[in-house]
Amino acid sequence: MQKSPEITIRLLREEDLPLADRILRLAFGTFLGLPDPLKFMGDADYVRTRWLADPSAVFGAEMSGELVGTNFATRWGSVGFFGPLTIRPDLWNHGIAQKLLKPTMDLFDEWGITHAGLYTFASSTKHVNLYQKFGFWPRFLTSLMELTVEAESPAISGRWTSFGELSANEKKLSLQACRELTGGIYEGLDLERETRAVDNQKIGDTVLLMDGAALAGFAVCHTGPGSEAGSAKCYIKFGAVRSGADAARMFRLLLNSCREFSQMRGMKILVAGMNLARLDAYRQMLQAGFRATSQGVVMQRNGEAGYNRPEVFLIDDWR
Repeated sequence: MQKSPEITIRLLREEDLPLADRILRLAFGTFLGLPDPLKFMGDADYVRTRWLADPSAVFGAEMSGELVGTNFATRWGSVGFFGPLTIRPDLWNHGIAQKLLKPTMDLFDEWGITHAGLYTFASSTKHVNLYQKFGFWPRFLTSLMELTVEAESPAISGRWTSFGELSANEKKLSLQACRELTGGIYEGLDLERETRAVDNQKIGDTVLLMDGAALAGFAVCHTGPGSEAGSAKCYIKFGAVRSGADAARMFRLLLNSCREFSQMRGMKILVAGMNLARLDAYRQMLQAGFRATSQGVVMQRNGEAGYNRPEVFLIDDWR
């Protein structure tokens, strides 16, 4: 019998990024049955943006000296998720994904992650069964939603600023305020990594919703080609408002602020993900004019809900 080539796992290097991008597009495009799989995501970019955010959190699978798969880990303070995890289609069902997951789980342990998960295709029992082997269990649908941004719609919130406009000291104070806000939702939840990545890479900005002198909410937004949004789109990768009796009203203002930000940047579509465990927030998005375009399922380690609770007004998806 012919012995299969050995698979080795290592950190992804910058020179790997073009091939890693090709594998990601080819894998998803093939799975979805696109006529040209390499056109998956258009000019959006998940590979370079996430590698630049943290090169120590991206793993590559190598066979016979060639990159054949990748997995990206993301840390939001005490919260961690992984993906996209993609393998070259001609090597599916060879156990490569499981080899990529082992160091990812070790990294979560090293980071001290208390809440971990992933997003996958709700219809794929193959993916669900794989991740269950590592202690992740399907919990809630996540709806991927879009809102058309009217080019001449009037500004109605007038209560926000952006992280990119702040001085270095103001940015430091803003990050602390964001950390306190998210910590009130889930202990240790911290979006500094995402906020700094967007600012440093110049692929969007973070909208800061103010309530007087206090931070009421914020949204980390990608905009345009080369970001995770793509041409003419603003993608809210994460957004949240302060917990409390006024959360619903502030959430509406945050959505309006993101729409205004999109309008100012010349974006035509506002994109956001909503976990359906946060039902009141989902209803608010529907009322604001968002419509679902697709949905997947969130799988969470040990089935723990984390911050996916009905009273939480938060935008995210773990793609």
